[in-house]
Amino acid sequence: MEENREHQEIQNENGWQSGAAGISRWVLIGGVALLLVAGLAFGYGYSQQIAVGHLSAQQSAASATIDQLQGQLNAVTTKLNDMVAVQQAAAQAEEQKKAQAAATGKRGAPADKRYKELKAQLEDQGKQLKDTQDLVTKNRADLETSLTSTKDELNGSIAKTHEELVVLQKRGERNYFEFDLSKSKQFQRFGPLTLSLRRTDAKHMNYDLSMVVDDNRLDKKRVNLYEPIWIHPETGGQPVQIVVNKIGRNTAHGYISSPKYRESELASSGAPLTPVSATTPADPNRPNQQPDQPPPTQQPPTQQPPQPPQPE
Repeated sequence: MEENREHQEIQNENGWQSGAAGISRWVLIGGVALLLVAGLAFGYGYSQQIAVGHLSAQQSAASATIDQLQGQLNAVTTKLNDMVAVQQAAAQAEEQKKAQAAATGKRGAPADKRYKELKAQLEDQGKQLKDTQDLVTKNRADLETSLTSTKDELNGSIAKTHEELVVLQKRGERNYFEFDLSKSKQFQRFGPLTLSLRRTDAKHMNYDLSMVVDDNRLDKKRVNLYEPIWIHPETGGQPVQIVVNKIGRNTAHGYISSPKYRESELASSGAPLTPVSATTPADPNRPNQQPDQPPPTQQPPTQQPPQPPQPE
C-alpha cells in the first residue's frame, strides 16, 4: 500500500512538471511572435515617415516654383496690356490726322512731307509693337507650359493604383504607358523610354533605375515610391514622367507619362493663342493662385504727335 502511494505521488509530480514546461514553451513562443509583429510595425511606420518627408519637401519646392512663374506671367500680361493701349492711341492719332486732312482739302508741300514722315514713324512703331507682342505671346506660352508641369507635380497628379491611372488617361492630356519590371541588366522598351530595374528595397520603399534617353544612358539611384522622375528632352518641350507605384522583391510596377503632342505638331497646327485677360478667373485646380488684379480705370495720358502746320 505504501509503495503504491509513493509511486502515485511520483507520477503526479512528473505530470505537473511536464505541464509547467509546456506552458513555459507556449509563453516563450508568444513573446517571440509579439516581438516580430512589433518590429514589422515599427519598420513600416518608419518607411512611411520617410516617404511623407520626401513628399512634403517636393510640395514646398513646387509651391515656390509656381509662385515665381505666376509672378513672371503677371508681369508679362501687364506689359502686353500697356503695349496694346499705346498701339490703340497711335491708331486713334492716325485717324485724327486723316480726318483733319480730309477737312482741309489741300495741303502744301511742307505739310504733305511732314505727314508722310509721321505716317512712316507710326508704321515703324506698329511693326515694333507687333514684334514685341509676338515675343510676349511666345514667352507666355512657355510660362504656361512650365506652370502646367509644376501644377501636375504640386497637385499630386500621380496615380498610385491602376484605377487612378485610368482616371488620368480619361483626361486626355498626356499618354500613359504601364510597365512591370524585374531586376535585370537587360533593357525593355515602354512607350518613349527604355528601362532596366537594377535594385529594389521593399523595406525602405526605394529602387535603382537605368534608362536610355536620346541615345544616352541615365541612372537614378534610391528613388522613393511615388517619387516622379522628370526627363526633359534635348529638343525642349514638355518633359516625360516616370512613376513607380508598387515595389516588390526584385520587381517594380509603374507607368510612363509623356506629352500627347510634340512641339513641332503644335507649332504646325497654326492655332492662335488667346492673350491673357486681366480679368481671367482663378484656376480651380490651383487653390493657391491669386486672382489677377483688375486694370486701372484711368489710363495715363498719351502724348499726341505734333500737328502738321496748316496751309495758309
